[in-house]
Amino acid sequence: MVYRGRVRNGVVVLEGPAKLEDGAEVTVRPVRKAARASRKTKRLPTLYEQLKPFIGMANGLPRDMSVNHDHYLYGTPKRK
Repeated sequence: MVYRGRVRNGVVVLEGPAKLEDGAEVTVRPVRKAARASRKTKRLPTLYEQLKPFIGMANGLPRDMSVNHDHYLYGTPKRK
């Protein structure tokens, strides 16, 4: 589990209700401000954007491939 917090007067103050027992061993890793800001503004590409280079690459497939792909791949009965 990850807890977030800030240093105030030399003491790490955790955000929210953190239930840690006294004497629990912890690791503190400072987060750079630039890295934190870029994480918020960086947008992940949509599935369409990721697969766009492959659209229209499959040629010569049967017209009902989208409906009966299991038939063509595994030999199951056709749906339509």
